[in-house]
Amino acid sequence: MGGIALSLYFQANYSDAKGTFTAGLITFFVGATTVIYNIDHWGFTKQSGIHFLIMLITVYPILLFSGWFTIASVFDAFKIFLLFLAVGAVLWLVLSTLAKFYSR
Repeated sequence: MGGIALSLYFQANYSDAKGTFTAGLITFFVGATTVIYNIDHWGFTKQSGIHFLIMLITVYPILLFSGWFTIASVFDAFKIFLLFLAVGAVLWLVLSTLAKFYSR
């Protein structure tokens, strides 16, 4: 996605370039963090907790500085945090259910 963002930037499509780069950055951190689930001596709860903490210190700040949301107060940042939690919870539930189903 970095290449697409760079191409958009050189085409003077700065807004789309920034959005594509931001999405790519989030995708990178989410993908890179999945290796946590390969640490067999950690339980699923520990893996999920560590994954959440890494997402909290990487993805949440990216969301805050992405320009995708209007942030005029601490309450706005809190609303983004709630959205971060809601989307994360849904994705975690769906993907962990699918992983359990297909690992049988």
